[in-house]
Amino acid sequence: MNIYLGVDTGGTFTDFVLLRNNQFTTHKVLSTPHSPEQAIVTGIRQLHLDKLDETEQLFIVHGSTVATNAVLEGKGVSTTYITNRGFKDTLTLGRQARRELYNLQPEPPQPPLTEEYCLETGGRLSAHGEVLEELSKQDLINLIKQIKNIKPQAVAINLLYSYLDDRFEKQIEQALVSEFTETIFISRSSNILPEYKEYERGITTWLNAYVGPLVKGYLSRLQQALPEASISVMQSSGNTIAAEHAGSQAVHMLLSGPAGGLAAAHYIGGLSQQPQMLTFDMGGTSTDVSLIHGDIQLTSESRVAGYPVAVSMVDMHTIGAGGGSIAYIDEGGLLQVGPQSAGASPGPACYAQGGTQATVTDANLVLSRLLASSFLGGNMSLDVNAASQAIDNIAKPLGLSRLQTAEGIIKIANEHMASALRVMSVQRGIDPRELTLTSFGGAGGLHVCALADALQMKTAMVPIYSGVLSAFGMLVAAKGRELSRTMTTILTDSFNVKQSIDSELQHLIMQGEQALIGESVAKKDIVIGASLDCRYQGQSYTLNIGYDLKNAAAVGDSLEQFRQLHLKRYGHALDLPVELVNVRVGLKALPTEIALQKVTTKENAQPYTSHKIAGSEALMHVYHRENIALQQVLDGPALITETTATTFIDEAWQCSKDVYGNLLLSRKA
Repeated sequence: MNIYLGVDTGGTFTDFVLLRNNQFTTHKVLSTPHSPEQAIVTGIRQLHLDKLDETEQLFIVHGSTVATNAVLEGKGVSTTYITNRGFKDTLTLGRQARRELYNLQPEPPQPPLTEEYCLETGGRLSAHGEVLEELSKQDLINLIKQIKNIKPQAVAINLLYSYLDDRFEKQIEQALVSEFTETIFISRSSNILPEYKEYERGITTWLNAYVGPLVKGYLSRLQQALPEASISVMQSSGNTIAAEHAGSQAVHMLLSGPAGGLAAAHYIGGLSQQPQMLTFDMGGTSTDVSLIHGDIQLTSESRVAGYPVAVSMVDMHTIGAGGGSIAYIDEGGLLQVGPQSAGASPGPACYAQGGTQATVTDANLVLSRLLASSFLGGNMSLDVNAASQAIDNIAKPLGLSRLQTAEGIIKIANEHMASALRVMSVQRGIDPRELTLTSFGGAGGLHVCALADALQMKTAMVPIYSGVLSAFGMLVAAKGRELSRTMTTILTDSFNVKQSIDSELQHLIMQGEQALIGESVAKKDIVIGASLDCRYQGQSYTLNIGYDLKNAAAVGDSLEQFRQLHLKRYGHALDLPVELVNVRVGLKALPTEIALQKVTTKENAQPYTSHKIAGSEALMHVYHRENIALQQVLDGPALITETTATTFIDEAWQCSKDVYGNLLLSRKA
């Protein structure tokens, strides 16, 4: 019998969703940031999965923050960067973009690596793939000698125009493998990102090397701790990859956890006929905002810790606003919230783990939107007195009451998240009022009504398993690959252009199919999609356009798509040729069939307790989520508790439950 376990390692909690005998079980444990596998092993033991009989096989799909945290905290491994002669400063120079436009004396950004770690060699190509300088044996000898002196843990190889011809990069890689066997992690740009833009390709290749040994070591420890389990890892694109292959592609895991939440939201949105969603995933440390417009949106222009990461990732905007975000008084005497977080240790003051600073979670507890005895289904009791003392420490200098301060903390956190939601909707020409606000994460349900109000949205959804939705997404995500290659040409509706595009795409498709077949996916079960990165000739940035491989008029259709999308995004069209820059393919296996149990409860739930809203005489009823009947209408104010989350229904809202257990929220008439 197959047992499936989705795991999402967050900054505060590690979440689990178990599917066994067609029954779902959810679970949470506090994360162990110093060694994330410890929390996973603890959760598996508490779920009684550490001792299975011979007929049972455990399949784990895991979303990891190891790569993300290493980049955010600047704690990757020592890495050497190899490039052509005269270009060792490429990563330091960057794009010369000024973060402070009107500062005449800006602080220079910290370079990703110092000069002594940047090496130069031969093997230079022209922009057309011609050899301008050979890679000599002496070049290789010099490189090996320099690397022996530096003693790095990883090497990033990024030669000019290697996406046209990768022979020189491969020669360097082979020489290093022969000399150092497996003692040095090697990242090659023509393997990680065979695309144009030297700086973005270089940073992406360096990041892969910078965190690769950490990810590889972590996954190795996890596999050793769970030798009987089959382990896969969520990639930033929303697809999964076998753990044994994930270490060498570490840069594809920078949005591993959040991508799981989007995969689940997309799956549940399809079941509930909600294809247009504005999602926000509010955990303990951060909030991730994204848009699902029929399908999960991908981008190759993401930034992590200020670095451009040009591989395909879910299109997401992340801010430092979560349940653990710390409230404080700034130098000007104003109340601020985040981005610093109390994390899992010591955590919010109410966790009674040594934390003394007020957080968003403490404010919600003081406002009676969290019940001390019902947190995590009663498995963790919250300390109301500690939360109150932490809020009072801020309230007194501000000259405010405890409740006023708590309300201020919530309002500031909400405004941070509302601004992030506008970035993904209004700033892209999309009216959020036409979308459904979909909330998940352990803290999301407490803020969903306020955020919908801020964007004048009339409908919202809190999905089933919302508190652990990213872990649930691990179970519904498919194995897959996102591959790309630079191909520059003027896009015209001619046979030769289509033939060239199809040839490049078929090469990528074969590469992706081989990888998935190597993970025991049948070729007939692989679904393939293709797209093109296009721009008007002379522009620097591209728009991604769908491409139908089976359509004889695919190029003409893509041209029209580009013009329409450019008009929608930027408000104008140009009478200029359209240039193709990159070709892309996405390959997905058919996902594991997951059947959500349908709600059959017909008897309306009764509140198991009631209490007054803090600072008001209004009575707020509290319900167990699992007891709410199908289509039972609950008027706010109300609290809906469950094992992994709490949902606050504001006074102006009401909610009901659909057949799959999702809470559908709507503004009262």
